[in-house]
Amino acid sequence: MSDETPICSAKGCRADAVWVLAWNNPKIHTPERRKTWLACEEHREHLSQFLGVRGFLKDVVKFADWQDPEGA
Repeated sequence: MSDETPICSAKGCRADAVWVLAWNNPKIHTPERRKTWLACEEHREHLSQFLGVRGFLKDVVKFADWQDPEGA
């Protein structure tokens, strides 16, 4: 990881990331694969809903508690 402060993945947002949204597109990823988006408090719900309605959202974890799965 770099020394830069992680920022929210929402378009145009430059706020510090507080949440990690782990997701997977089952049409193109193996079941154990996890992609991640970062979210600030303001955009966590919106980004979660975007992934959720598509059936992609797997987990939402505080950024400070996130552990990247090995081999992801």
